[in-house]
Amino acid sequence: MARDFTLHKYEQFLKSAIAQDYQLVSYQDYLENDYKKVFILRHDVDKRPQNSLKTAQLQHQLGVKGTYYFRAVSESFDEIIIQKIVDLGHEIGYHYEDLTICKGNYENAIQHFEKWLAKLRKFYPVKTICMHGSPLSKWDNKLLWDKYNYRDYNIVAEPYFDIDFNKVFYITDTGRKWDGNKVSVRDKVSSSFDLSFHSTDELIKAFENNQMPHYIMQNIHPQRWTNNTIEWWKELLVQRTKNVIKKAIFVKS
Repeated sequence: MARDFTLHKYEQFLKSAIAQDYQLVSYQDYLENDYKKVFILRHDVDKRPQNSLKTAQLQHQLGVKGTYYFRAVSESFDEIIIQKIVDLGHEIGYHYEDLTICKGNYENAIQHFEKWLAKLRKFYPVKTICMHGSPLSKWDNKLLWDKYNYRDYNIVAEPYFDIDFNKVFYITDTGRKWDGNKVSVRDKVSSSFDLSFHSTDELIKAFENNQMPHYIMQNIHPQRWTNNTIEWWKELLVQRTKNVIKKAIFVKS
């Protein structure tokens, strides 16, 4: 069996959804249109933005679009790659972690948010944002909106607040697995769906057998997806170590 978490496998994954007549779209497209079968392509660019460019190029070749959320840190925010992804027709958004960066200071955090949102808007008219889980931080970045309102910044949606996950089935590769909820600190949603998948092959089979819900949001971290053998093994080993630490110390049961 071919290795999981390669670009080859990801291409098979996308094609299996396309074959079942899903519309593969960005989050912004989903908000602006009424689709009968939709697969929202969300990407958290935590690091290695060059990997995100590769998934963006692959999606462009398949004629589909997604959303790429960039962090305000050097290992994510690469202006050249951001521009290239925009040029391919994808949506760009802010993967905010301002409370973590500003160590819980709300006033500094909202100023930091404004600054980096403006930087991203030099490349794309950002309409959606999405929190970064910051699993090793004691601050939950979503709590910034207990004091402020992102709609005051011409932001129309944040998926953790503005998607009904009882209607939209959420799948994420957090922990480098599709059933990584036991090692996820904050990338969790409340959902009525009683579905679980471990591998990408299981998801592909579910698409092929017409067993997937009609409304789906995927969240992938493109840093995990590579055809490079050395990178693939490095990511596997690093993530296994992280999962052990998160489960033992940070994950709340």
